[in-house]
Amino acid sequence: MSFLNKLLPPKTQLKTKVDPSKKAALLESEKIYQKGMATVKDVIAPAAFKIESDHVMINKKLATTFFVYAYPRFLQTNWLSPIINLDTTFDISMFVHPQSTAEVLRNLRKTITQIQSQISMNEEKGLVRDPILETAFQDVENLRDDLQQGVEHFFQFGLYITVYGDTKEDLRKIETQIESILESKLVYIKPAIMQMEDGFNSTLPFGADKLMIGNNMNTSPLSTTFPFVSSDLTSNQGILYGINRHNNSLVLFDRFSMENANMVIFAKSGAGKSYAVKLEILRSLMMDTEVIVIDPEDEYKHLCETVGGTFLRISLSSKHHINPFDLPTALEDETPADVLRTAISNISGLLKVMLGKISTEEDSILDRAIAETYAIKDITPEADFSNLEMPTMTELQMVLENMKGAESLSVRIKKFTEGTFAGFLNHRTNISADTGMIVFNIRDMEEELRPVAMYLILHFIWTLIRTKTKKRMMVIDEAWWMMQHEDAASFLFGIAKRCRKYYLGLTTITQDVTDFMGSRFGKPIVTNSSIQLLLKQSPAAIKVIVDTFYLTDEEKFLLLESNVGEGIFFAGPKRAAIKVVASYSEDQIITSDPAQLLEIERAKKELSEIAGE
Repeated sequence: MSFLNKLLPPKTQLKTKVDPSKKAALLESEKIYQKGMATVKDVIAPAAFKIESDHVMINKKLATTFFVYAYPRFLQTNWLSPIINLDTTFDISMFVHPQSTAEVLRNLRKTITQIQSQISMNEEKGLVRDPILETAFQDVENLRDDLQQGVEHFFQFGLYITVYGDTKEDLRKIETQIESILESKLVYIKPAIMQMEDGFNSTLPFGADKLMIGNNMNTSPLSTTFPFVSSDLTSNQGILYGINRHNNSLVLFDRFSMENANMVIFAKSGAGKSYAVKLEILRSLMMDTEVIVIDPEDEYKHLCETVGGTFLRISLSSKHHINPFDLPTALEDETPADVLRTAISNISGLLKVMLGKISTEEDSILDRAIAETYAIKDITPEADFSNLEMPTMTELQMVLENMKGAESLSVRIKKFTEGTFAGFLNHRTNISADTGMIVFNIRDMEEELRPVAMYLILHFIWTLIRTKTKKRMMVIDEAWWMMQHEDAASFLFGIAKRCRKYYLGLTTITQDVTDFMGSRFGKPIVTNSSIQLLLKQSPAAIKVIVDTFYLTDEEKFLLLESNVGEGIFFAGPKRAAIKVVASYSEDQIITSDPAQLLEIERAKKELSEIAGE
């Protein structure tokens, strides 16, 4: 029969008669079988559920539901954000019930008549005007106009919050916390006493409003309840830093529009910090910003060569030299004596980094020796030394050899003039910085001399900046090296404080957050930077980051779970989750991927061979 049914059309299929008693037995058996089947509801349902007048118990957990019953006359955008960001477990449900505009207008007509009548009665009685009635009259009239024109719509809005705790004391603490936050904004809540089951079900993801406790709201105040509001960092000028991960808007920003143009970047190794900085450099160059970079790992060479910049390799065997005794041109509000005094102080700081621990007596001797070294070249506070030849470290050593009490200093400084480190500091400056980008590479510098090289380069850059004011950006990669030395860290902090006057933005990059913030100048450098970029962090460093930038738990986990090139961008009081993005052409220029760089070099070699043929 079943085979024949398959062959026949549906309307001509033969039907089999089933005994009613057998059919009932089969249905009963199916029902018994289904009772023994485990469903999704069985898996997610709690083992026990108890309903009390002021809470419900789910297994051993307690829950209480609150509803909002009163709002102020004005609501500020993002007013619900402090509740959303609370560090506690809770559920929030919002129910928006549209109302008939025609019905609302009829009710408002009655309301406006009553208010107007009351105002007229008060005037007839000679009573003083009532501001409450007049304000209500104006509000209702404005709302009627907006509803009639279709600018606004009317809704019943219900907002319910269910909080969880292990004990009633926990629930009371959370209730007090929520109440204090909302009441500061003139928003008031009540517990759903005797309606806890309906309240709990209303905050479950069923989309069912069991409480049906709503407030009248038109479109404008209702829009302020949208809980996910992020800072908009899009402006009409500046460069593109990335995409806002909250709302997919562009993070388009001009760092020179802030109170200072300084920036700090913290990220673990491989998180994309150098990639982000190189992308900023490339885009800043197009905005006629001069860029100066201190590169400890040869990461900026490809970018520098591509844009036609100057790449200087600073090492013991390098042909590029910087004389620490160089003096800047005096500014209009400075005297030669001021310039010389500052130079002596800077050289003294460099010598402390070079020679290590120096006693108070030796510090005084060094100060006098540096002044005498300048005097050898007729450079004194009263002289015009703009066209004079500058002394070198070798001449400082000669002065120390002839000074009483400077024997130890003279011997120690010989290492830099005649010994292993000779050729690094005892030559006159032979470099220029007249291109749009200049990179000081210290990769081949001995580890012991890297802090000295960083200090020397910074001093040279500072002299350059003071000589000619121009829109510039200075990048110091792996700045934690400098922070390990008191004098170098102090010099970097001095630049961070003063560079705003010279139209300079300082970018400080580090992957070793602990060492950087461990210096007494670490936190001041951060606070003197209007812009901060935090990319993916390691669990070992996240506590320091959270304490320094006052991050919420959500921001903390965002940094721990971010992918390469993702993090949080701070610009003054604004902050946004950012993803750094580059075009294909930009990526080819700024990439740090060794495999990609080898491929680029191979392509260049093939092109040159073809050109040679």
